[in-house]
Amino acid sequence: MGNSISFEHVDAGYGAVTVLQDVTISVRDGETVALLGTNGNGKTTIMRCITGQVVPSRGEIVAEVEGVKHSLIGKSTEEIVDLGIALVPEGRRLFPKLTVEENLLLGAFRKAARAQIKHNLAFSYEAFPRLAERKGQLAGSMSGGEQQMLALGRALMSAPKILLIDEPSVGLAPILVARMIEKIAELKAQLGLTVLMAEQNFEQATRIADRGYVLVHGKIELDAENIETLRGSDIVKKLYLGLD
Repeated sequence: MGNSISFEHVDAGYGAVTVLQDVTISVRDGETVALLGTNGNGKTTIMRCITGQVVPSRGEIVAEVEGVKHSLIGKSTEEIVDLGIALVPEGRRLFPKLTVEENLLLGAFRKAARAQIKHNLAFSYEAFPRLAERKGQLAGSMSGGEQQMLALGRALMSAPKILLIDEPSVGLAPILVARMIEKIAELKAQLGLTVLMAEQNFEQATRIADRGYVLVHGKIELDAENIETLRGSDIVKKLYLGLD
């Protein structure tokens, strides 16, 4: 039973401001797809469209979850999460005055995850031992790297089938970025997830992605079926590798 996302000919924005123009992307079952682009080019808006926070003015968004297709247009964020789609948002969006464990438990409100709370909590602590050590600590007092672990752990508490990760490298030291990317790959393989990851860090994202897209000024400028094509493209050389 497949878990995938199809995002077809989508226009979207905020009020009179159009951000996405005729965007078509897909994430097939079991893939990790990198959505690449510098800041302000629309990556977060794509994530918000998938999660129901932004309603497109045109186009279609369909998620297949365990073999059943669902149109996401018009669904609330809660309904989308209930399908088995979880977002690790840019900036983590934790509850700083709640403890690590309280933040994790808030991720388990999805109906299908409630019966698995103990199992998923144990899994999160096993995946991120630092969180287990600090489960009584306030989230706001943790380092950036620890907060990113917590944001990812909170998403896993919903027992997702499709995981959306928005800018996991923001605010982290390079060595922590590398570790976080490796952990995402490890968890994806362990849980059989389908992953869409928006990221500015080209080198780190392409370490674990199966393929990718490059977004420029709200349009898909490159649809690469493999990482070799992505690395060899002229637009990537210009935007990320400093080559003409």
